[in-house]
Amino acid sequence: MPGGSRPCAGSTSAGPTDREPGLRERPVRRVPERSGWALSIMESPADTPDVLVGAADVAALMAGTHADPFGILGMHERGAALWVHALLPGALSVEVIERSSGAALGLLARLGRSEVFGAAIAGRRERFDYLLRVRWPEAEGAEPRRPELIEDAYRFGLVLGEIDVWLLAEGTHRRPYECLGAHPMQKEGVAGVSFAVWAPNARAVAVVGSFNEWDTRRHPMRLRRECGVWELFIPGAGPGDLYKFAIVGQHGERLLKADPLAFRAELRPHTASIVSGLPAVSSLGAARRAANRLDQPLSIYEVHLGSWRKSEGWRWLTYRELAGTLVPYARDMGFTHLEFLPVSEYPFDGSWGYQPVGLFAPTARFGSPEDFRHLVDAAHEAGLGVILDWVPAHFPSDDYGLARFDGSHLYEYADPREGFHQDWNTLIYNFGRIEVRNFLVSNALYWLERFGVDGLRVDAVASMLYRDYSRSAGQWVPNRYGGRENLEAIELIRRVNHVIGVERPGAIMFAEESTAFPGVSRPPSDDLQSGGLGFHFKWNLGWMHDTLSYMALDPVHRKHHQGQLTFGLLYAFTENFVLPLSHDEVVHGKGSLWARMPGDEWQKLANLRAYYGFMFGHPGKKLLFMGSEFAQKREWNHDRELDWELLADPARAGMQRLVRDLNLTYRAHPPLYALDFDAAGFDWISHDDASQSVIAFERRAPPLAAIVVLCNFTPVPRHGYRLGVPHGGRWQELINTDLAIYGGSGMASGVGYSEAIGAHHRPQSVVLTVPPLACLVLGLAS
Repeated sequence: MPGGSRPCAGSTSAGPTDREPGLRERPVRRVPERSGWALSIMESPADTPDVLVGAADVAALMAGTHADPFGILGMHERGAALWVHALLPGALSVEVIERSSGAALGLLARLGRSEVFGAAIAGRRERFDYLLRVRWPEAEGAEPRRPELIEDAYRFGLVLGEIDVWLLAEGTHRRPYECLGAHPMQKEGVAGVSFAVWAPNARAVAVVGSFNEWDTRRHPMRLRRECGVWELFIPGAGPGDLYKFAIVGQHGERLLKADPLAFRAELRPHTASIVSGLPAVSSLGAARRAANRLDQPLSIYEVHLGSWRKSEGWRWLTYRELAGTLVPYARDMGFTHLEFLPVSEYPFDGSWGYQPVGLFAPTARFGSPEDFRHLVDAAHEAGLGVILDWVPAHFPSDDYGLARFDGSHLYEYADPREGFHQDWNTLIYNFGRIEVRNFLVSNALYWLERFGVDGLRVDAVASMLYRDYSRSAGQWVPNRYGGRENLEAIELIRRVNHVIGVERPGAIMFAEESTAFPGVSRPPSDDLQSGGLGFHFKWNLGWMHDTLSYMALDPVHRKHHQGQLTFGLLYAFTENFVLPLSHDEVVHGKGSLWARMPGDEWQKLANLRAYYGFMFGHPGKKLLFMGSEFAQKREWNHDRELDWELLADPARAGMQRLVRDLNLTYRAHPPLYALDFDAAGFDWISHDDASQSVIAFERRAPPLAAIVVLCNFTPVPRHGYRLGVPHGGRWQELINTDLAIYGGSGMASGVGYSEAIGAHHRPQSVVLTVPPLACLVLGLAS
């Protein structure tokens, strides 16, 4: 008990004596019954202290299992005396020094054969600031060591404030990372680090690290029982120090865990956390907030930072190198946002970051947290937003991570039917536990506030929403109503999106959700118990699957499958959709997008160019995985950089130029994006010309003139094709994917002035040539 009355040391007062030949009589003070052990210390005639402490306490301190170290260590008042105890493994002697005067006030006596030292401070009744002068053994062959003056960690008060304790216990602390984890700070004018970790079921917790030679006995922590958090301020520790938490579980098991809230971590295969300051708050400026609105263009370049490019063909680029290469490349390609596969620290390269262990630490693969902040800032300076993939659905079972963190199922569901993910061999967060929900909500806010990112794309949402996700009958636990929905996960998702909406206006949230769960991108009710999930955008995985299946068909068969292109418009405005051609479509044996197209080399490229034109004309925001912009041939491999040498091929350089021009055209014409989520922004011109595999539609944003998109998905040009148009006047090509500069055949459409001849239920029409395997984007000439 801090500042308590546990008997800690002996007294210099006289008492009953025993004698040994040749030695001075030694006073023995009887220990109160609850202490359990009297330890007599023999001293010189000039100073004969009695040091009293419980045997069980000494044994627990030496074993690293003491649950209340502040009840013994440090300075305590007992009766009319002050007592000081210190646990200093390896010390030869320990002396108490008054800070203000520098005077030596007494030598602490070793308690038996332990590493615990203690004594009463003669003549002192009131507490005072002190240092410990420690003499350490000399290393063999080394220079003699001078005694070292050190601060005593156990003379400092509480780390957590009362409000923090209250909010942590309640599970409503929006920023627990401001008090949990490791924080360099000054306490009572002394520089050090405050450590705090949630481990309510542990019997004891200690901080170990480079500052105490990883000795589990050196820095046992204090438990704040109100919230289950263990805390300790360690003077002299500082930024760059390595550390972990040594935890004694509820059944006595010994665990060594990385800090769940560490802001920095070692590069694998090493697993220690690194003391690092909390990044400063980064505001989201007005320009960025405006660029993230639903009515703005959104074209996302999805990137795996470790394989976009490599230095000398093998080394990862650093965050700062990526700021100087990736950022200008994406800007010049016309993208509006970068999306990074997960950057939270993760142990296994082959997981691509989707099995994170250190949720608050940017991976050390590419540099420091400051370096990552530099990359985000560089993107913003270039006019690019930054989106991070975020993984709150599951975590790996590595023994230094969250699994059985304090010896209990603390972060994960205990029942494997709820807590084990069979697809990925990972553990599932216990979404019903308020502290776990608080941990995840705060982590989302942390990346937005502390690194200034524009948004988060939440991975594997479907696996969170359904208790029977990828499980057979009998392998899942129904919710309290007997249903399959995970009500706790739904509440978590709503809370995350609500908190971000309140605390970070202008930030955007994306859901990778593959089912027909209703209202994913609709707001929840005020009490978060009903309504939508609160995302801003949902990935349209149905559109991706249907259209890629259509494009994989030989053109001769496409007339029988026209519905795969058009079906998406039946539900296109039920959610705020993103059209994703993501990393998931170029891995696991699927091949690259180019490889999935039918025909010879020229036809493959022509098909892909037409598909990109269709995508950029279709309602919904856009996402393209790296390498797809120049028609990478092989499937993506996270261990290799993209095949940039392919750009020596004019046809692939042409594909890259097409993607750039599609981006620039898309951004320059509001009808292509302003009403993406409103049926008023779209109208079919022709969706039933299946025999020729031709489709045409309008994109609208009144009062601006409409844009017309016309696609031909056969290798047969359609000469003299009459197309109904929404306006009279001279029409022109904004995009023709068959142009020679893009690697096409160079066939022009010949579009020009409209005629007052009705077609496709419109009073005006144009006659033009529709090039083979091509998409035309047409607009009125100004």
